[in-house]
Amino acid sequence: MDFTARPRATRAGLEGARRAALRSNDDEVGESESGELQDRAKPAADSPGLDADESLAEFRELIRSAGGEIAAELMQRRSRPDPATLIGAGKVEEIAGVAASTNADLVLFDHDLSPTQLRNLEAALPCRVLDRTQLILDIFARHARTREGQLQVELAQLEYMLPRLTGRGKAMSQLGGGIGTRGPGETQLETDRRKIQRRIDQVKLDLDAVKRVRRQQRQRRESAPVPTVALVGYTNAGKSTLFNQLTGAHVLQSARMFATLDPKLRAIELPSKRRILLSDTVGFIRNLPHTLVTSFRATLEEVEQAEILLHVRDASSTYGEEQKAQVEKVLDELEALGKPRIEVLNKIDLLDADEREGLAAREQPRDQRQVEVLVSAQTGEGMDALLAAIDRALFSDPVIETELRVPQSDGAALAAIESGMVIHSRAYEGNIVRLVISGPASLVGRLRKYRLHDDNPSDDTQHGTDTQVARG
Repeated sequence: MDFTARPRATRAGLEGARRAALRSNDDEVGESESGELQDRAKPAADSPGLDADESLAEFRELIRSAGGEIAAELMQRRSRPDPATLIGAGKVEEIAGVAASTNADLVLFDHDLSPTQLRNLEAALPCRVLDRTQLILDIFARHARTREGQLQVELAQLEYMLPRLTGRGKAMSQLGGGIGTRGPGETQLETDRRKIQRRIDQVKLDLDAVKRVRRQQRQRRESAPVPTVALVGYTNAGKSTLFNQLTGAHVLQSARMFATLDPKLRAIELPSKRRILLSDTVGFIRNLPHTLVTSFRATLEEVEQAEILLHVRDASSTYGEEQKAQVEKVLDELEALGKPRIEVLNKIDLLDADEREGLAAREQPRDQRQVEVLVSAQTGEGMDALLAAIDRALFSDPVIETELRVPQSDGAALAAIESGMVIHSRAYEGNIVRLVISGPASLVGRLRKYRLHDDNPSDDTQHGTDTQVARG
């Protein structure tokens, strides 16, 4: 069995278990120090393509996002996890010594712990123990601002906590009084479990109410032909910055993971004058806890209902393909993997000239439903190309090119054409305005009485066919 401990300044590059003790400077919690243990005892297949350094760097960023300060790091490599403590009795003693010498009050594992492992580790170590899922839940709880987000985080925390409750058996029992009620009675553990289960049921009811409201809002939106486009991607890929760049909104932008949690929805106009609703959703991450995916169903319904997905990727990341695989894993769980998708390679401003040329020269994906666009959400570079790609990929309310003859006296029709269509040419024949336009089929249909009689209807069919071919 090979165990490797390392100081904070070194990089081992080993694939296997990793742990770290950390010191926290979180003023809100009122703690001066905390500890973290990070462990990678799972097989490498659980995290394809990520080596130990990259995975550990990601875990460090999660810790900083939670307000933690790293005091020490330890790494372990072993053939199989220990069922009692995950890391073995000898390593537990080593961690206890490190935690005591650094005055750490929190130990974090980059690994999910079973209820038994968590209980045994807390009994053996001089401070609290948290695993990866608990850390992510804590970050989510910190950043949830809306009532909906807070309910979803609470549900995930309660469902995670329920099987991990511990009690002291008869020492915590409630004695009954009267004939037939004497004895150990119901333990405090059972009482706590029942209270948590009741709270879970209540939170689920509250979330069902949120779903009903969202469903009603979506039905009102669907009454008008305004498609939804959803931003998805790995956390810290730049989704919020891109959302602000496209919509002019001012949602929070931060390099910290999961800095934005609650969903946002804004309307934008495409080059064809069609309008869409752009939705920003929570970022994904490696081994995203299943309880979070389940709890955030109400938020992620925007992904399920979207016509197109904008998969925002960090073009400067050295493990972008692995991040892409993790996002696709969650999309598959949401049954949204087959949707038309635009791969938005963001942060090209961080690349040098050769790297940009390499990305630009790369062949487009064979699947025509997946198109790559290079952008920089920070500088605004590539936004026109991205909007044009969205325009081409939309299949609802297709763009029609036709010719109209509109009386100058019909100001409402002329105003609708000016605001909702692209005018290619304009000519005046007495009191008639002759226009060659392209615009949404829904708007052109409302102005059908002004279309020329010799207009070839096959043009509309051909254009609709071209639109479908463009999106695959």
